[in-house]
Amino acid sequence: MPKVTIDGQELEVPAGTTIFQACQQLGIEIPHFCYHERLLIAGNCRMCLVEVEKSPKPVASCAMPVADGNVILTQSEKAKKARHGVMEMLLINHPLDCPICDQGGECDLQDEAMAYGFDRSRYRENKRAVPEKDFGPLVATHMTRCIHCTRCIRFLADVAGVPELGGTGRGEDMEIGTYIERALSSELSGNIIDLCPVGALTSKPYAFVARPWELRKTESVDVLDAVGSNIRVDARDGRILRVLPRLNEAVNEEWISDKSRFAIDGLVRKRLDRPYIRRNGRLVETDWRSAIELAAERLKAVPGERIAAIAGDLCDAESMFALKLLLGGLGAASLDCRQDGARLDARCRPGYVFNTTIAGIENADACLLIGTDPRHEAAIVNARLRKRYLRGGFRVAAIGPALDLTFPVEQVGEGGEAVSALVRGDHEWASVLEAAKAPMLVLGQGALARPDGAQILWAARAIAETCGLIRPEWNGFNVLHRAAARVGGLDLGFVPGPGGRDVAGILAGCRSGETEILYLLGADELDLTDTGSAFVIYQGHHGDRGAAHADLVLPGAAYTEKDGTYVNTEGRVQLARRAVFPPGEAREDWAILRAISAALGRALPFDTLPELRRHMAVSHPGLAETDELLPGVWGGFGEVGTIAPAAFAYPVTDFYATDAISRASPTMAECRETFAREPATAPRTGTHG
Repeated sequence: MPKVTIDGQELEVPAGTTIFQACQQLGIEIPHFCYHERLLIAGNCRMCLVEVEKSPKPVASCAMPVADGNVILTQSEKAKKARHGVMEMLLINHPLDCPICDQGGECDLQDEAMAYGFDRSRYRENKRAVPEKDFGPLVATHMTRCIHCTRCIRFLADVAGVPELGGTGRGEDMEIGTYIERALSSELSGNIIDLCPVGALTSKPYAFVARPWELRKTESVDVLDAVGSNIRVDARDGRILRVLPRLNEAVNEEWISDKSRFAIDGLVRKRLDRPYIRRNGRLVETDWRSAIELAAERLKAVPGERIAAIAGDLCDAESMFALKLLLGGLGAASLDCRQDGARLDARCRPGYVFNTTIAGIENADACLLIGTDPRHEAAIVNARLRKRYLRGGFRVAAIGPALDLTFPVEQVGEGGEAVSALVRGDHEWASVLEAAKAPMLVLGQGALARPDGAQILWAARAIAETCGLIRPEWNGFNVLHRAAARVGGLDLGFVPGPGGRDVAGILAGCRSGETEILYLLGADELDLTDTGSAFVIYQGHHGDRGAAHADLVLPGAAYTEKDGTYVNTEGRVQLARRAVFPPGEAREDWAILRAISAALGRALPFDTLPELRRHMAVSHPGLAETDELLPGVWGGFGEVGTIAPAAFAYPVTDFYATDAISRASPTMAECRETFAREPATAPRTGTHG
């Protein structure tokens, strides 16, 4: 390995290491703008210049591999003078927008100019001006500030796989933009705001709203899909103003989807902030005492077998645990957290989690997708699949309608017929999986939410076992969820008990009169147009589909307004933390259920959230192991039976309206309108390679 000397310190590094990376290993800070560890090297900005002995001029450290015997000086007069010159050149055309720029206070250019810049400029020429570009409803552009680092171009082309940005012109005439004026169509486009080292790209919904030092920052997790992306929630005066990604190499690296970032304006719209009771066909306001007493009175009057509950996609584990404990004490067995009707089997944990893990995708060499569209169901997982594809030696096939995942996908069937062929072993991809060193299978809700979903689950298990996906050191069987609450609900056993009904059975029971009380815990994705004579209690935070058909509405807290436990699609337990308080009279969900239990005379055995978590940890120890992936024992799951040959249908038809929060968001509504206006002849994803 090459040995180098940097500022008098000797270091041995692997071949191919750049000077910049070698300096990082010694903790030496090198200023830079265009370099980013997750993007391909461009060497555009030249801010990272260092002096290398025997080199006639300063060297761009980000693009120069070390050579054995290099003597590198990062703080020499030659290096400092070169950086002063580069900074002076960068600021020739940069406008004096700092007082009004949204990047102010967290701008790389400000920081680098203070630390490495010169104290005066020798240029008096007029600054150039560049027309603003329209990148759609999410990203605001101020291209006069652009320093041509090309981070945005490289991110969209390499990470997102949607190469819609590029540079036109040369020298002073160069501009960054879309070649044909259009909105950026990637589900990850907001990440270029974080990547931009100046104020050229900023958040359009956040424009001129706040300064970073005014914000109260809370570390939490996103719940608008099942990935569990780590986020930072920034709030001021009791209102969420923005969401940014947090670094977690195992889950989302440092990216988040546009929905996670921009749907937050839906948190203050269509909110439930007080209890309601339906009288004479209309919901009217009431007080908490009356609402709790009515709920208790109804629950007391009905036998347990006529009570049912459905948990929604955004529920935290604590509220589901409390509801199960409450209704289980009344004898209710008809509980279900699978509101889309997915035939998941809660008896075997490896049968309903993403066993390969999100980070483990990078170790796979073959992937079969069954009934899933990861680009719209889990954009971060799709980005990880693309990252693995770019390294080479990775084949991906899909069973389902044609997909555009930003990387090549072999279509090997559309529905159950292809799955049955794989089980029999007479499908081409059976041999591909068998020959792979680390094959993986991803089973989606588009396959599991069919009437024959249990049979498809069994077939997927059979494929995994016969094709060598299950090994002591590797588990290639994966279920990709869409709902943040789903794995937690299955871990808690929030599924029908003996004699209990699933979601379809519960709704059928409402229509027939066999189910007299239906308790909806944030369940908004159901068809509730006909619930018969059943008394519907809705507990949630938005006046969405569930509240519209309820007889009693209990206002709960959204994910940013409570401390809660969520389990992501790979089975990783993570904690969401309260950033603001719920609006009006809304309360945390577990506290509402505790109050109902007291009114019933069956008080739940906890009065505080820590007490609840201690009880939950006793019943379900895995939920106390935060940020850990607990190994499960592989076993039997699914049901043997006939699989219908019909094509799968992907569950996400509108990426920007998958839950109550995003449906209430004006920004997401603007995204839907923008992309609905795009001509059908213009593909939303450009070309992919």
